[in-house]
Amino acid sequence: MKKKFILASRSPRRLRLLRSIVPKDRIVVIESQIEEKSEPGEDAETFSKKVAARKAAAVWQNYAGDRSTIAAVIGADTVIWFENRIIGQPKDKVDAIRILMELRGKFHEVVTSVAVLKVSCQCMEVFCLRSKVWMHKSDEMTIKNYVATGEPMDKAGAYGIQERGRMLVAKYEGSYSNIVGLPTEELKRVLEDLL
Repeated sequence: MKKKFILASRSPRRLRLLRSIVPKDRIVVIESQIEEKSEPGEDAETFSKKVAARKAAAVWQNYAGDRSTIAAVIGADTVIWFENRIIGQPKDKVDAIRILMELRGKFHEVVTSVAVLKVSCQCMEVFCLRSKVWMHKSDEMTIKNYVATGEPMDKAGAYGIQERGRMLVAKYEGSYSNIVGLPTEELKRVLEDLL
């Protein structure tokens, strides 16, 4: 029997990306319920690695199914690193507008960390990837209209490069899947021996 992989995330984007490397019948989605709060002075890589690891560990700790059928638990966290501070998901539409007004015309880094808890060895591999994104100097009406679509509400930095938010992006450097929320090339390498 081929073992399954638990994705510790409710993100439909992460699920789509994971399906590009793991057959969909081998993926189980279980949302982690951990609180994502950064400490004062914490940088994006330290924070996102900590959150990704906590997501994977929490889901595995509470898993009530047959543990012998699971190969690994995958946790991931994406944040924006902008002017030496972390920007996560917007609290509401007003916050989304504020974030996008701040980011416009400037560049930021998208930092995604992935934690893979391998069940066979009870060991965890955590890695982090950074991509750079430059934003157009969009006018306030364009930003407000975009936020009104509701698209930015569950996304770090209040935009989705893979959806309508692409119009706000001038260019990017690095892994596209990392910006979306799951760096598939690197994850495939980590999961290779389990697939």
